[in-house]
Amino acid sequence: MTERHIFITGAAGYVGRNLLRHYVAAGHRVTGLVRSAEAAEQIAAWGARPVIGDMLTTDLVPVMEGTQALVHAAASLDHGPGSQAARINAEGTRRVLESARAAGVASTVLISTDSVLQDGRPLCNVDETTPYPSRPAGGYSAGKAEAERIARRAAAAGQNVVILRPRMVWGRDDTTALPILTEAVRSGRFAWISGGDYLCSTTHVGNLCHAVDLAFGHGRRGEIYHISDGSPRSFRDTVSALLATQGLTAGTKSVPRGLIHGFARIGDGLYRLTGSRLRGPLSFQDYATSAVEITLDIRKAERELGYSPVVSWEDGLTELRQTQVTTRLIEV
Repeated sequence: MTERHIFITGAAGYVGRNLLRHYVAAGHRVTGLVRSAEAAEQIAAWGARPVIGDMLTTDLVPVMEGTQALVHAAASLDHGPGSQAARINAEGTRRVLESARAAGVASTVLISTDSVLQDGRPLCNVDETTPYPSRPAGGYSAGKAEAERIARRAAAAGQNVVILRPRMVWGRDDTTALPILTEAVRSGRFAWISGGDYLCSTTHVGNLCHAVDLAFGHGRRGEIYHISDGSPRSFRDTVSALLATQGLTAGTKSVPRGLIHGFARIGDGLYRLTGSRLRGPLSFQDYATSAVEITLDIRKAERELGYSPVVSWEDGLTELRQTQVTTRLIEV
């Protein structure tokens, strides 16, 4: 990319802040939308211009004016039953894209997710032609799918929007999946689901940043591209390797998939029946994300974007181990 002024929503989130630092390091001007003064101070320290606001309520047109490119990374990640993720992710995307059009932003990349295809059944090497399920796994899946529809309608109307779908984003300073896994192991609550031997695609956050670069340069308007680290690994091998970078082992405890499926359904039902007073240990959205094979066919991204991973699985793990060692030294 030639030098640009890039606007990033969700700039303090895991994906957003990695994109922000990526583009600052590459010499671009970056403006980041955040929701707190503390987050604003942090991204200013990284060399970006912070804007405090909310994608659902803030007038974004004035703060987007003068920017050439937008990465819409903001989203509610709530996987809970009855969550507001469906409304937030759909309405937020609509407002962000309308603002970008009014502000004259030339190009937009929407960060989506494989969750748009989840309904609790395996997704085996699925490509971008796979239809949305008639019964999405939960509010998060439903909201992100509607966000994609909104983006594709905007593209059909002439707005330059490209959609990326990564799976299980991981890597440096992960504040999403890895902390949840480590807490579950340390508390003794972790168990494999039917042994965990089903396949799982992953996407290192550095590979996602690279894919965003390529989407700006080569993505076709209105198109969706699956992004991953390449060949999948078993869920067990994936999680075991991630935990090992933190000095942890998951053990061998395993629970049958059918039992977890039933618990997730019952938990969601209780949540709805009790007006959110009771909820199970995991939602059906959680089940759909982690209990079955989810592997992505990335050949379209390879063919049209020229995508291939720039961070290998081994290098990403080494980076995580080094980060853990550095953290321990600082604490000592």
